[in-house]
Amino acid sequence: MRILISGICGFVGGAVARALLERGSNRQIAGFDNFIRPGSETNRAELKRLGVRLYHADMRAASDLAELPDADWVIDAAANPSVLAGIDGRTSSRQLVEHNLLGTVNLLECCRQRRAGLVLLSTSRVYAITPLASLPVVVENDAFRPAPGLPLPAGISSAGIDETFSTSAPISLYGATKLASETLALEYGESFGFPVFVNRCGVMAGAGQFGRADQGIFAYWLNAWLQRRPLRYLGFGGNGHQVRDCLHPRDLAPLLEQQFAAPAIPVADRVINVSGGIASATSLRQLSDWCTREFGAQEVIPDGTPRPFDIPWIVLDHARATRLWRWQPETPVNTILGEIAAHARAHPGWLDLSAPL
Repeated sequence: MRILISGICGFVGGAVARALLERGSNRQIAGFDNFIRPGSETNRAELKRLGVRLYHADMRAASDLAELPDADWVIDAAANPSVLAGIDGRTSSRQLVEHNLLGTVNLLECCRQRRAGLVLLSTSRVYAITPLASLPVVVENDAFRPAPGLPLPAGISSAGIDETFSTSAPISLYGATKLASETLALEYGESFGFPVFVNRCGVMAGAGQFGRADQGIFAYWLNAWLQRRPLRYLGFGGNGHQVRDCLHPRDLAPLLEQQFAAPAIPVADRVINVSGGIASATSLRQLSDWCTREFGAQEVIPDGTPRPFDIPWIVLDHARATRLWRWQPETPVNTILGEIAAHARAHPGWLDLSAPL
């Protein structure tokens, strides 16, 4: 089987490539990257050593993709993954749309021409911000959770947000580009007869993740704590009770293998949440407690200043993935944190390398 991965030298693309290679030898894996993310060069040598064919290409340039090798399946792991993209002064709104949406169009045309299937790695940020921001929550064990006994919006339970939850605006510019990409991908697949799957992922986390607070909060928090850099609990009273789930990208591999081999299934079943779920849900305060035990105590500054698009509790319910594919996350949150900690100790300059100011 020939597999092509976009953004292969990013954290997620590289981890997925390695995991697929570890699980079988009958795969030819190639990938491309534009190497604009600081730190992406660090993955190049290892992937080459593993026999992955690497190409320098930018998804925004259709002519770049025309030069790539044929594939049976394409995994789209390339994106600007920040919910603040387009409004934070680092990336313009046009750049965001060109990367995350127009790049998807170019990749879909590539799949159409080559009759390749597509797996689009999407995000929890396609879900509507307004009902999530106003979710009734209580604090338990230094973490928010949905308030028991109070009505919750449709599509959400104590197990998390399911695929029926609203995707109405506002969802952020980033979320909008990913949701539009999902819709286009499914339409291309139906119109031109190639398989498409959309995997909406929770927060990705693991060793070697590029450390940005708006993209890889688990890796950022542990690396910053170890380096004794200033840390703040932003918003929500400055208490650090906001909660996210986390998933190691290598846990995608067994799901991808099933999707590659799947017969035709209804379009509605082609969109699933893929996450660490409630078992991995962790607040910033709980993450700080873990860091204190691992690295020693450090002060975190309470700062009630809100950030755009902040939400108190985002946990994805992966029940549909479990029902359809018998899929479960395999890497517990403490294992993920332990991997990040080991990498942080071995690479004390990681934040400067992967997320320079």
